[in-house]
Amino acid sequence: MRGKYITLEGGEGCGKSTQVRLLAQYLEQNGIACVQSKEPGSTEEGKIIRNLLVTGDKDKFDAISECLLYYADRRCDLTKVVWPALEAGKWVVSDRYADSTEAYQYYGYDKRVPLETLQNLYKIVAGDFKPDLTIILDMEPEVGMRRSYAKAETMAVKELRFESRQLEFHNNLRRGFWEIAKREPERCAVLNADTDIETLHRQIIDIVKERLGC
Repeated sequence: MRGKYITLEGGEGCGKSTQVRLLAQYLEQNGIACVQSKEPGSTEEGKIIRNLLVTGDKDKFDAISECLLYYADRRCDLTKVVWPALEAGKWVVSDRYADSTEAYQYYGYDKRVPLETLQNLYKIVAGDFKPDLTIILDMEPEVGMRRSYAKAETMAVKELRFESRQLEFHNNLRRGFWEIAKREPERCAVLNADTDIETLHRQIIDIVKERLGC
């Protein structure tokens, strides 16, 4: 039986990485083989792309350049990590997927990548494939930014290229994720991420049980 694909989305500092790890642990503890994924950076090629995208000057790429790099990473992730795991009957829990590209490169920037272009790229890279469930972790951007900068203090490589953008950019991201959830309510669920880790984890588990019956 094919596995399930769950993606966690949201702005900077909303706690996706922690919740991906906790959800994967929960699934494993309940007898469901699980693989964790991350965009960008799940594959060796993706790690190189990630370093280009999340470090350095915020203006070194325009929205189209970023979009193409993200889709190169996404194709590697799908073909080398996600699809093989699903075919093997494993579940995959991913820190970001294509909704982030739409939120960042379409809603976030003043010079947007046209939505039709994003949709065409998605068709080329992923065909009709979509996540079984997407959980959007919602948070006031100011709170998320404080979390991101605090986390960066402990990192050898400062992945702050997007955090360095103006607050308006991050507010646009948030609205973008809302629009995606409104457009696809059968796939997406939105949770308030401005709470403690354990409470948010329990809420995520409840949604997974309700939507996917595990």
